[in-house]
Formats: sequence, structure tokens, C-alpha cells
Amino acid sequence: MAALQPFRILIADDNVHMRKILTAILRSAGAEMIRETGDGAEAFSALAQFPADLALVDFNMAPLDGVAFTRLVRNSAESPNTFLPIIMMTGHAERRRVHEARDAGVNEFVVKPLTARSVMARIEAVVMKPRPFIRTNDYFGPCRRRVTRPDYAGPWRRAEDQHYVNLD
Repeated sequence: MAALQPFRILIADDNVHMRKILTAILRSAGAEMIRETGDGAEAFSALAQFPADLALVDFNMAPLDGVAFTRLVRNSAESPNTFLPIIMMTGHAERRRVHEARDAGVNEFVVKPLTARSVMARIEAVVMKPRPFIRTNDYFGPCRRRVTRPDYAGPWRRAEDQHYVNLD
């Protein structure tokens, strides 16, 4: 299978065993260009020499966690690719964590323990069905709304809203 062969994939996880498992999953799908890093700071630095097409990052790392990494990628003047698809991984899927990752600008979220199916489903989502990026006063990243409800009558209707800026 060569589905991921053309992609440069960055992995950031402080657990070496999880990085090896994830690398094995990606290689089984054809990925050849994979860069492993142990935390968000190392991953952000790696982007300067390794122009990743996709990043898979752990939520909980030190000294720079996945949320801080995502904010750097999305908002830093030094970011080489503010539109980088980012998939957040975590063993803790509390609503608070999911919302924190979403509000930082991640594209997708996957819960550990990882399966090949769950990883590939998130990769397929960011590659085949990417959400448009938006910029507001306090957010830059993929649109956080997943559905458009035609019967919604309240404010903030995305494209109809004067504050909405679709960057696609």
C-alpha cells in the first residue's frame, strides 16, 4: 500500500514506544518520510528542515506540549506552515481536553490506545475532507464547526457573518 508514500509526516510524542508504534502504522500505509521528535519544541524546530505535510502530536509533553506546539504553528511569525494539518493524540479524552486542542487549532483528535484504523481515519479526514481555515480576532485554524444547520436562526452563521474570513 502506497497511500502515504508522498507525505512527509512529523511525529511528536515523548514516549519512544508510542512513536515506534505510530511509525509502524504509517509505514504499513506506505509512508517513507517520517521524522520523530520527543516534544513540541523539538517538533517546531524540526519544521525548519523538515517541511512536513502532516503532524501527529501528543497532547501531554514537556517542555512544550501539543497544544502549545499547535498554537506556535498557527500563530508564530517563525512558523514555516501555519496551515499544517495537525492531528492531536491523547490517552485522556475529556471534553475539556478536546475543546482545548480544538481551540488551539488542531484539525483532528485521536484517542490512545491508537489503532491503525483510527489513525488512518483521521489522516483521511485531513487529506480528503479538509475543513476551511478561518481567522477571527482570537482564533486561526480549521473551522471548528463540523456541520451547517439550515434551520439555525441565531447569530454567527459563518459565511454570512461579517467577522468570518474564509482563507481557502
